[in-house]
Amino acid sequence: MDEKKTDTTVCAHCGKTTEGRPVTWTCSMENGDRQYFCERCSRENLRAIEGRLESAWW
Repeated sequence: MDEKKTDTTVCAHCGKTTEGRPVTWTCSMENGDRQYFCERCSRENLRAIEGRLESAWW
């Protein structure tokens, strides 16, 4: 029996989950860790992301 492993991605800001890694989500490296942010959190915090502020400051 072959089980398929589903990879779940969690938004580091709001906790929203999705299967796989959607191309519309933002990926950020913070302190050596990859963090993903959903479309909504990315849009709401675009200036902070572009300014490379850590998500703890949002």
